[in-house]
Amino acid sequence: MGDTPDHSDQSLPPGKPLSNPGKRHHRRREDPAEAARKWDALMARLAELEAAPNGDLLRGLLNTVCRFFEGDAERRDLKLAHYALKESRQALEVFAQYRHVPKISIFGSARTESDHPDYVLARDFAHRMATHGYMSITGAGGGIMEAANLGAGREMSFGVNIDLPFEQYANEFIDGDPKLVQFRFFFTRKLYFMKESTALALFPGGYGTLDEGFEALTLIQTGKSTPMPIVLMEHPGGEYWSDWLEYVENRLLARGMIHRNDLDLFRICHTVEEAVEEVLRFFRVFHSAVRTRDGVAIWLWRALEDEELEQLNESFEDLLGGGKIRQPISPGMQVSDTETDVMSFIEVPMDHRHQGRLRQLIDAINRL
Repeated sequence: MGDTPDHSDQSLPPGKPLSNPGKRHHRRREDPAEAARKWDALMARLAELEAAPNGDLLRGLLNTVCRFFEGDAERRDLKLAHYALKESRQALEVFAQYRHVPKISIFGSARTESDHPDYVLARDFAHRMATHGYMSITGAGGGIMEAANLGAGREMSFGVNIDLPFEQYANEFIDGDPKLVQFRFFFTRKLYFMKESTALALFPGGYGTLDEGFEALTLIQTGKSTPMPIVLMEHPGGEYWSDWLEYVENRLLARGMIHRNDLDLFRICHTVEEAVEEVLRFFRVFHSAVRTRDGVAIWLWRALEDEELEQLNESFEDLLGGGKIRQPISPGMQVSDTETDVMSFIEVPMDHRHQGRLRQLIDAINRL
């Protein structure tokens, strides 16, 4: 057909960007002595890997780089891998010195005005969480993000900004701070929102807020992320989250696309007090969880009494698949990334498809 485009001479399918024909990549000829110096320095660094902590993983990273070379990867693919790894390293360096400080990621619309009740709610919530020792992580933009950085204060704030075709400038309450991290890719940015957080708070927002919320729920529902409290917040009388919940119940739950227990993975809150209580209550007895081959190991701030274990085994028999919750006398593993001396842990045999029921178990433990 005369008006059907012919893509037979293109190396990429329609919709994929072609290389800029006006851009040429020229290799600068390097001085042989300088090249030899760099080679010797590289060999010395490689030799250090043999004795370095986690040297096996570092060698694995280098091996992956070599595989890119062997596979003759295209420049655009190498750029993606390069920048993803580069910004991950930068984020790790920023967050590393705060590894043992609890953090809450706060999401919401960049378009929320400063006189809106949700802005005030986000500001006051972040401030209250800061008084309990929680640092706030935001997307560093305006609106709800600005409110949270304002409420938490610069010392208790992180910003993970994103490069956009239309410039997103960091808000004045995090701009210029060493805890502001710049990301090129959304996927690496979202990784660090989840990786560094022990709790999440979502305020009304657009596509980005819903994307971040659904991704967090997906990671927890599938067992790919450790259980954590998720609060969906808006001012009293607001209907954003009630409308969202109605959709989830009528379109997802009613059609069997999620389980009813999955609705326990989040809480809708309309005041600072109930949202703060929801987060703090989650860690009253529960500390953290580690997925195991046969279930999950749950670390606790205190040991459970025999009667409490018996009660949990009876109440959650359906989750345990014929097994029993056990509390070993001597823990067989360490809590990762924490300097806190927890008192005990329990082994919970379970099918990882039942994360909503696991959340109910954690809530029951915290009520003991």
